Amino acid sequence: MALSTRLTSSLRPALAALRWVAPRQCRGLSTPQGSEPSLDLGGIFPPLATPFSPTQEVDYAQLEGNLRRYASIPFRGLVVLGSNGEYPYLAARERVDVVSCVRRALPRDRLLLAGSGCESTQATIELTVSMAEAGADMALVVTPCYYRGAMTTAALVHHYTEVSDASPIPVVLYSVPANTGLDLPMEAVITLAQHPNIIGIKDSGGDITRMGLMVHKTRQEDFQVLAGSAGFLLASYAVGASGGVCALANVLGDPLCQLDHLCRKGQWQEARDLQHRLIEPNTAVTRRFGIPGLKKAMEWFGYYGGPCRAPLAPLSPAQVEELRSTFSANGWL
Repeated sequence: MALSTRLTSSLRPALAALRWVAPRQCRGLSTPQGSEPSLDLGGIFPPLATPFSPTQEVDYAQLEGNLRRYASIPFRGLVVLGSNGEYPYLAARERVDVVSCVRRALPRDRLLLAGSGCESTQATIELTVSMAEAGADMALVVTPCYYRGAMTTAALVHHYTEVSDASPIPVVLYSVPANTGLDLPMEAVITLAQHPNIIGIKDSGGDITRMGLMVHKTRQEDFQVLAGSAGFLLASYAVGASGGVCALANVLGDPLCQLDHLCRKGQWQEARDLQHRLIEPNTAVTRRFGIPGLKKAMEWFGYYGGPCRAPLAPLSPAQVEELRSTFSANGWL
């Protein structure tokens, strides 16, 4: 019997129990009129940066300190071990321990998405089960990409189907072509949206036409689209996205939640003005300076950023000054 079949059989009762309806804090804009998603993803999710000590060990005390500060911000939930969490640089045991730490500190009404994507289907299943045991509400599964030339629509559909069949928690697809060099094909998204244990996608590609088409083509399914960056959050909401998983929320969580609120209220002029002020800082902590820039900016706003794990290098003094100027020019510092 295949590993995924064995796991599905033994974990199906837990899966059924975990398909709970989240508090109706805000209605996902991609939800078809009159329907209710089994798990509402509407709102902002910061993909947490993993704090390291000066010796590059995971610093759980600093992680807990950041979580206490985030507790006052009306996030829908948190993402752990996404791209901004430096997850490729963490050992499997560290990944599980980080999820356990966050779950202990996170109120139960806030959702916890945990990155569990690995290059092989078997390893992804095993880590997804471990994440569920550690307290994750959902698994965020990035596209396998090392053999990207072989990652056809059929191969990716098979991979995600096997993982989702075996997972005791709902699965969110994760397409991040800037890091993987691979866009999850539209045909695969439409097919996978029909799986009862796949509830959405985080799309970080920034193609608004693609995102709008995803919303349109999956409108009959229990499936939600999440914007993968603060730079195109308003545009994503305009085409029906439910929420956003935004690196900038590690730094400017309250403004991003305010942007989410304005869009849901239809206050588009105010939302547009706020979105404009977020574009350059977002670019600075993503494409321009990446995780070292994100962690440096966190320190200016009262959070612990700290070092990255090698081989990620710290910013130069000139880069730090450019980063600071970007935040200052947009009225954040």
